[in-house]
Amino acid sequence: MSLIKSISGIRGTIGGHAGDTLNPLDIVKFTSAYATFIRSNCPDGSGKIVVGRDARISGEMVKNVVCGTLMGMGFDVVNIGLATTPTTELAVRMSGADGGIIITASHNPRHWNALKLLNSEGEFLTKADGEQVLSMAEAEEFNYADVDNLGSYCEDDSFDKRHIDSVLALNLVDVEAIRAAKYKVCVDAINSVGGVILPKLLDELGVGYTILNGTPNGDFAHNPEPLEKNLQGIMDEMRSGRYDLGIVVDPDVDRLAFICEDGRMFGEEYTLVSVADYVLSCMKAQGVDSSRLNTVSNLSSTRALRDITNRYGGTYTAAAVGEVNVTTKMKEVGAVIGGEGNGGVIYPESHYGRDALVGIALFLSNLSHKGCKASELRASYPDYFIAKNRVDLTPEVDVDAILARVKEIYRNEQVNDIDGVKIDFPDKWVHLRKSNTEPIIRVYSEASSMDEADALGKKIMHVIEECAK
Repeated sequence: MSLIKSISGIRGTIGGHAGDTLNPLDIVKFTSAYATFIRSNCPDGSGKIVVGRDARISGEMVKNVVCGTLMGMGFDVVNIGLATTPTTELAVRMSGADGGIIITASHNPRHWNALKLLNSEGEFLTKADGEQVLSMAEAEEFNYADVDNLGSYCEDDSFDKRHIDSVLALNLVDVEAIRAAKYKVCVDAINSVGGVILPKLLDELGVGYTILNGTPNGDFAHNPEPLEKNLQGIMDEMRSGRYDLGIVVDPDVDRLAFICEDGRMFGEEYTLVSVADYVLSCMKAQGVDSSRLNTVSNLSSTRALRDITNRYGGTYTAAAVGEVNVTTKMKEVGAVIGGEGNGGVIYPESHYGRDALVGIALFLSNLSHKGCKASELRASYPDYFIAKNRVDLTPEVDVDAILARVKEIYRNEQVNDIDGVKIDFPDKWVHLRKSNTEPIIRVYSEASSMDEADALGKKIMHVIEECAK
């Protein structure tokens, strides 16, 4: 079965039997449940829902089913066409809509697609709201509109420009400094919507560019997750010496990775670190009290963000894994910058969503202010390495009991159990998370070298295996 239902939406492969894959019948049911939820929560709203999609091959089909279903539920649909996830999030707010649906499977391969659900603030649904939608879908609690109350349909392609304008207007985006630097960059847009919007942003910033894989046809040129093992093409291009920076985004442009001028990875974990460094340094220079210099990332993200935050006298807080968990914690502690170590930058002055456009503009502002090369900027940050492993268990094993046992074994260390078990040692950490769909414990570990990180992960894996006996 490759249909995955979660609080954040529905995701699956295209084709196959109803109930097993992402197919028109299940899309209708899930969209109807979402529309029912929105109506019950926004009884006096605008009656509008925004729909945007990445360039996946199945996107047109899924969009047609989603839009038709929303109209059948009596909602007016604003279709913004090929659009990034952050553009769609902003479009909900800018248009005064009651919600939004983003049709994208993010970094999953080309045969996957998904519906991501937004509230009236253009933010992902909370856990409680997502569970309510799932319950409605299961019970098929839908009431479709009669012929006189069907929703309308319109298309609006203005939101790319409005998104870019909002980025350029951010206080800490120094457009003049970026233009004066006359950067030349190479961009890998994976043949999705990054190839549509990033040239427009770079033109406005006065940055010269070469676009690789810029045709938005959904035929991804390589595995779309922006990890080093998938990026040899652009890394080889960067080694030509013709560029100041390499920029890589995923298919829906909410994740961002950089490549140094010499072809080496800047490190996706360090996208957020570098942007946070810039934001915190500017706010510190402006005389903002250190008590307001707060940051948040998830438990599986690099410790470097904590180190940078401490450098400016701020406070770092860890959140459970998942964008909605990070944004919830950011609001709770008043974080000025946050995100996820997978290259997701969340800057509240713009909006509470991962946004590669915001990340690019702030990173280039940082680079231009420091007047250094990307490799030199990377060298200025603490060096950490993350190893990712997993322990496969049998279905009858009580995973929760194992995690509880590990927590007890390491009770004298700093332990966080808001999402699995994270054990913080003075100079390294390990994070254990169970899968919601398989008898698996994922083991992420970080230390000052990859060998040390992997050794720590292997040590904890041995403890898990002993506990499972």
